[in-house]
Amino acid sequence: MKGTSIFIYVFVMWILIIAGGGLLVSLIAPISIDGFGSMNQVIISILKAVIAILLVVVWIFVMSKIKNWIFQKHISN
Repeated sequence: MKGTSIFIYVFVMWILIIAGGGLLVSLIAPISIDGFGSMNQVIISILKAVIAILLVVVWIFVMSKIKNWIFQKHISN
């Protein structure tokens, strides 16, 4: 079990990367807002950037929790 914990961590990390990319491409990219005139593209870009940054923060939080859980379990054994 000692060697498999790091593989589980890396596997979960890649799953989150692929899922995050899929979310960004399929759900976030098609967002469009009308009614702001010439500022539509700027507002849409800012909104998409904020969503992407929040997604990265959530992924870092999840990976930190998984890392702490794996290594705490590894230390206790």
